[in-house]
Amino acid sequence: MTTLSPAAAADRTGVSIDTLRYYEREGLIGPIRRSAGGRREYTEDDIFWIGLVACFREAGLGIADLREFVALLRAEHSARDRVAFLRERRAALEHRVAALHRAMEVLDDKISYYGAES
Repeated sequence: MTTLSPAAAADRTGVSIDTLRYYEREGLIGPIRRSAGGRREYTEDDIFWIGLVACFREAGLGIADLREFVALLRAEHSARDRVAFLRERRAALEHRVAALHRAMEVLDDKISYYGAES
């Protein structure tokens, strides 16, 4: 099995080594296997999970949301529970995107207004 060092895993996933440790401490990834010398060794499965967590973080999910989702995945929950969780978060993201679009429209109006003064 091919494994990656913490630095290689951080490079591959685009998150810092400190973030990798934080995700592991919070139970969002792992447990990460260790070498005989005690160094973390990341597998492809770990890289997938790190990418998933990072994606959800970029989408605005907090650590509590991520803990809840990981618990849904790891425990004996139905697919219905997982889908409900994801649909709720998606609806929240849609609301946030709409708010951002409204803010961009206001900014565009101000740019046009102040640009006309030049």
